Amino acid sequence: MTTTGPQDLHGALNFTGKTVLVTGGGVGIGRAIAEAFAGAGARLVIAEIDPDRARAVEAALPTARVIHCDVLRRGVPAMLAERIAGETGKLDVLVNNVGNFLHAKPFATMSDGEIDDVLDINIGQLLRMTRAMIPLLRKAAPGSSIINVSSIEAFRGIPHCSVYAAAKAGITGFTKSLALELGPEGIRVNDIAPETTDTPQVALDTMIPPENRAHEERWIPLGRFGRPADCAGAALYLASPLASWVTGTAIHVDGGALAASGWYRTPQGEWSNVPLISGNGLVVPGSAQ
Repeated sequence: MTTTGPQDLHGALNFTGKTVLVTGGGVGIGRAIAEAFAGAGARLVIAEIDPDRARAVEAALPTARVIHCDVLRRGVPAMLAERIAGETGKLDVLVNNVGNFLHAKPFATMSDGEIDDVLDINIGQLLRMTRAMIPLLRKAAPGSSIINVSSIEAFRGIPHCSVYAAAKAGITGFTKSLALELGPEGIRVNDIAPETTDTPQVALDTMIPPENRAHEERWIPLGRFGRPADCAGAALYLASPLASWVTGTAIHVDGGALAASGWYRTPQGEWSNVPLISGNGLVVPGSAQ
């Protein structure tokens, strides 16, 4: 039996010489993941649609290659693959981070166009990006990996976001199946499934009514909502040799929320599954990661 010491752990999280692509890496969870890989020495490529965010992350991470683009456009995955092939010849880690609620409304009121929008931003572009990057991931194999940022909503119901939840659940099935296809080549495929995380797209200060803020620490077993750095830590682990025998699975970065399944602590510190808070609690205006 062998053990891993502190020096081995440090080496496992060293991505020097590794090429990492993060989609939507200019803000929120994507930005935190990009910063984590950059701090670990990775050669970073960031795809970002917003020009201001692209400039900001480029200034913050001067060694990163920031490409201003819209990953939903059909030709963009091939363009990114061509650029990465020309600059590094391979891709060690693909982080599919882009996703969004877009239309938070009852399913029966959604138009065909709105359904298509939600599906394309949450799973359609992810499928196209992954397919485009597989040849580059093969050149870095064995040891390369794909990390899909999904959602805890893939594993529970969420009202007024049925199509979003369906897309995220679809990512789970895709991840498991692709892990089987690529496993023999030494390419691992995993998900990160976060609970509500405080980002500019899901700003908790504006989403939680003031009268409910006093109860926030009791809603989730670990006492808080997510921070982008929580997902960044999971991404580093999944991409590293520490996870060399982990594929086809999801890490629930959720503070224990899924395990609680509706249980929370009352103001007196007792556990209950009976709602005690009036109002909506968490109001979701229409965006995710």
